[in-house]
Amino acid sequence: MERRHFLAASAAVGLAALDLPDAAAVTRRANQPGPVRVGAGEVTAIRTMTTTLGDAASELGGGHARHLAVRYLTIDVQRWLNGRYTETVGRDLFAATAELVHLIGWMARDEGNQGMSQRYHDHSYRLAAEAGENELAATALRGLADQHIDLGHIPTAVRIAQACEQRGSRLTNPKALAYYRNTYARAAAADGDRATATRMLSAAQAAIEQAPGQPGQSWASHYSHGRWAHESGMIHATLGDWEAAEEHLHLALDIHGLDRRRTRAIVLADLGHVQLKRGNTSQALATWGDFLDCAEGVQSVRIDDGLANISARLPALGDSPAAQELADRIIARA
Repeated sequence: MERRHFLAASAAVGLAALDLPDAAAVTRRANQPGPVRVGAGEVTAIRTMTTTLGDAASELGGGHARHLAVRYLTIDVQRWLNGRYTETVGRDLFAATAELVHLIGWMARDEGNQGMSQRYHDHSYRLAAEAGENELAATALRGLADQHIDLGHIPTAVRIAQACEQRGSRLTNPKALAYYRNTYARAAAADGDRATATRMLSAAQAAIEQAPGQPGQSWASHYSHGRWAHESGMIHATLGDWEAAEEHLHLALDIHGLDRRRTRAIVLADLGHVQLKRGNTSQALATWGDFLDCAEGVQSVRIDDGLANISARLPALGDSPAAQELADRIIARA
């Protein structure tokens, strides 16, 4: 498919998620005849599996476990969705399934399968909205908005990011508020809207400063201070404020810490790029060396993008032995 056609299709999928879902779907399905009785135990099982698979993907990349998550969804969870349950259990079942479906969408995106990722995020949004779960619905919209930014479909990204922030504003969880406000800030920055981006950055910082350090049980409660610092740094980079960008990236790495290899590697790749933009070539090369160490064994399109970015910039750095060593390491990795 040509890029312009893919982008048009992507926009249609993303904007479709903003249509109001059928809020009565859970009620209609509750207590209907089905092959299996579903209770709280099945809901707990889905959430346990989602956590386990998500931890593996966060450490090693989405390419490692997506097929396991899809198999679990299509064999076990699908059978429970078609089973018998009360309205209360049904809402919990829809919410837990929305989390699993969102995870699969994230995994597909991390593998580079953008079309599949969008379809899963769209479905996750509908399940969450039907269950009355504003946080899960906003998180699915965030996934769609982020993806449209990366695809270069900025007007659609802005609209979805704004809807994400508006739905999230109904919540009181400060981590969720920071999560969705930074989403809108990133879209606005990509659109050249400095005023909105700066306003949302400030609002996100105000929220994260009120957030506890430990992760909570909900999806957005896992939005750590380190992730906030990384995302804020890259928004500042988009706005051309390289000093603030480097400050936030160091904050993510050195103060708040990032305990997942995939995440830490991505931040190191970004930090090296920012250091190079600031004219600190030797620091950038050293940071990229740390990136290669951290990225070993991780399967992620974000890691591949980092490698491609570094490879493209090394020839412009002249005959530096450190640059040549990096180039050799990247070739050996291929």
